[in-house]
Amino acid sequence: MSDDALLDVRGLCVDIAQRSMALRVVKNVSLTVRRGEAVGLVGESGSGKSMTAFAIMKLFPTVLAQVAGGRILLEGRDLAQLPAAAMRSVRGARMGMVFQDPASFLDPLMPVGRQIAESLRTHGRSVGLEARVLELLDLMELPDAAQVARKYPHELSGGMRQRILIAAALALRPALLIADEPTTALDVTVQAGILELLTRLRKELGLGLLLITHDLAVVAETCQRVNVMYAGQIVEAGEVAPLFAAPRHPYTQGLLASILSPLSRAHSLFSIPGGVPVAGHWPPGCRFHPRCPIARPGLCDTTEPRLESHGAGADRCHLSDEPVAARAWQHVPIAS
Repeated sequence: MSDDALLDVRGLCVDIAQRSMALRVVKNVSLTVRRGEAVGLVGESGSGKSMTAFAIMKLFPTVLAQVAGGRILLEGRDLAQLPAAAMRSVRGARMGMVFQDPASFLDPLMPVGRQIAESLRTHGRSVGLEARVLELLDLMELPDAAQVARKYPHELSGGMRQRILIAAALALRPALLIADEPTTALDVTVQAGILELLTRLRKELGLGLLLITHDLAVVAETCQRVNVMYAGQIVEAGEVAPLFAAPRHPYTQGLLASILSPLSRAHSLFSIPGGVPVAGHWPPGCRFHPRCPIARPGLCDTTEPRLESHGAGADRCHLSDEPVAARAWQHVPIAS
């Protein structure tokens, strides 16, 4: 395991069964999260971010999906090898997950305080439940915790419901929290409050945080390191500040151009042309080559690049060391 890593994912592969074959939707993904650190996993919808999180939790949304290779070490214990019963004891106790849409995970017929308490009962705790629930609601900065605990989900705002999910995920003081697009459904002001809450909890509780998002601006505000994912693979990884200052992969440059205007074209709109391929039906060679402005025929469309280290980071591009890659999108027309 990597030095001081809380979570150490190595060579993770995920397959989805389809008729007589298996589609590999995540391939050789490696990432680490240290205690007290926030790490981003970023990319467009369909890149494999959520499937990676489900694999870590061993909680797939379909029985057709399975971990097909690699190691998932949490505090040195390989979750990929754990039987179902042992894995249930890890979820909640040592790692928790916060999902994108609270309405899909909160029971509309049960007060939210009871729902938080259920996560404690599931792990055998039966004493001091009410006190722990109120403690958690206070930790979430919810006013009048006792009153909130008695409310049903529909009586709370979207931001309050998301805080309830975070409280439930942290009820047993796990070491790792996975947050899958926790602010997507919220307005900008509420989103900022949730991100500030996650940052405070990470620092106060010493949490390892894996933040999954499509938004690099969220990563910039919240994370120390970032992994950029495309078409089931990590295409670039590194510390947030240097990666944002000098992205090496054309995909990362494109994502940043859409939010930070690094191409120095004021008041212009930019988006990467095309879309992420259908999961498991990846193009040959570099998976980004059909959308890449600098793809080289005979190389990028035939040979799959490896994730190569450079200093404190890594990228998966045949051309990242060549001058043409420094500003890959500079000649691409941008809409005004």
